[in-house]
Amino acid sequence: MRLRSAFTAVLGAALLLVAVPGSASAASGQFRYDYVTLEGHAVTGFLNDPPSGECVNLPGVGWENPLPGHSPKNRTDAWALVFTDTDCEGDSFRLRPHTGGASERLKVRSVVFG
Repeated sequence: MRLRSAFTAVLGAALLLVAVPGSASAASGQFRYDYVTLEGHAVTGFLNDPPSGECVNLPGVGWENPLPGHSPKNRTDAWALVFTDTDCEGDSFRLRPHTGGASERLKVRSVVFG
């Protein structure tokens, strides 16, 4: 009888582990990019520990700003796929983890990590 109770407890615990969703994964580190504000100020934007597998529209360079971001630097532990348009549309370019970067010629508005 004890063996049956132990088996039931183990089975119940295993089912709970499968049923509980895991935490969302994130890329560890920082993603940086430069842009010019609507007021004409040159600034650096950044994302700290961005989510993985989700399209992220970069703050400051969305539809409200006619000038895109540029000079992206990927200092996260995941590959970054940057896009020329919002919502991860348009041309794309991959930046390697930790040291990936591009010049001012690469224009960016969104990114996905993975």
